[in-house]
Amino acid sequence: MKTITGIDEAGRGPVIGPMVMAGVSADEKDIEKFKSLGVKDSKLLIPGQRQLLFKEIKKIAKDYKIIIISPEEIDSALNSKDLNLNWLEAIKATDIINQIDSEKAIVDCPSNNIYAYTTYLLQRIKNKKIELVVEHKADIKYAVVSAASILAKVTRDNEIKKIQDKIAEPIGSGYPSDPITKEFIKNNYTKFPEIFRKTWASYKRLADSKKQKNILDF
Repeated sequence: MKTITGIDEAGRGPVIGPMVMAGVSADEKDIEKFKSLGVKDSKLLIPGQRQLLFKEIKKIAKDYKIIIISPEEIDSALNSKDLNLNWLEAIKATDIINQIDSEKAIVDCPSNNIYAYTTYLLQRIKNKKIELVVEHKADIKYAVVSAASILAKVTRDNEIKKIQDKIAEPIGSGYPSDPITKEFIKNNYTKFPEIFRKTWASYKRLADSKKQKNILDF
């Protein structure tokens, strides 16, 4: 019986909070159980459904891994010469593959260049015999990847809730386009530096404009 691991992320785009990578492994026969539960891409589910499925997925899964990638680690990768967000995601995906024993891994690909992304993964995967599938929208096509997307999304939402609980005013979704998030950054970008991705354009624009204003005031 072949064991298959699905890998996906949540929180790639927000300016606030971590990105989360998750991997879920299951025997082929048990993947049908995910489908019966109604497991699908986390974006197609409401929060209550995701919370319920989060618990059920962990019961069915042969193994699972969740990696929380802090804003500081994301910024460090983006400020380095050798990394970008895609490669950081690939490194975390291979960390999961190397920790979960399976014959096949299916990875949701964030890069436009699937060949380059696959090559990058293969260079870092210890089990050279593993069957590797790398596809765009794998979280929609494969139930085991959908299961990983749910674990990642629920974990990301929980991390945002922890941040919100510590802060007395609304932070919004954390996405740069969210008006509440925009207002929050404007008023708090120096107060809570650890929650922001400082390499994001929305943060840098604000920080640079304030810096320029201070220089002019001086």
